[in-house]
Amino acid sequence: MRSLLLAGGKSSRMGRDKALILIDGETCISRIVNALEMADKTPIRISVSDTECMEIYNKSINPKIDVEWVLDSQKHAGPIESIIENLRDPVCQKYDLVQLVTVDVPWVTGDFFTSLSDSIEDNDCLIMPTDGKKLHPLLSLIRPKIVLNKLIRGGTEPLYSQFSKLKHSLFLELPEVMKNLNHPEDLE
Repeated sequence: MRSLLLAGGKSSRMGRDKALILIDGETCISRIVNALEMADKTPIRISVSDTECMEIYNKSINPKIDVEWVLDSQKHAGPIESIIENLRDPVCQKYDLVQLVTVDVPWVTGDFFTSLSDSIEDNDCLIMPTDGKKLHPLLSLIRPKIVLNKLIRGGTEPLYSQFSKLKHSLFLELPEVMKNLNHPEDLE
């Protein structure tokens, strides 16, 4: 997997499945998969909470794109747990870099992912995007072998804090590119 797309959340704040929200006639999950493919971040592993999601989401994704579906072992456990679980897979270990992304950032672009790849330093564990005010750890480009050994499962320390303790660079991006859909008003 060259990308790990986290799509196993409840979407409780949104009140409906964020992966299937239409933006300019295209589902969020399709927009993100297309952006990853444009940036040559395939194969894409999509981590979901149940098999029903796999079937529904797969219908809106271009079948020519190299996608691997996996089930989270603990339904709705959270992003850190899903990241750790997926990075433990030996398939992941063959890649020097893995792009993280979530299903609720439909305005990310292939250029954004390419810029992260072009900007990471050789001695960095990861590069984390920021809009200058907020860090976006779930859009980080990471070195899985290093990051896996540093993440703390089941703790209360947020991912941005855990990532900030590792050797990293920051990548400045426009807020609208990394805009997150959490609430219905975020669509306005």
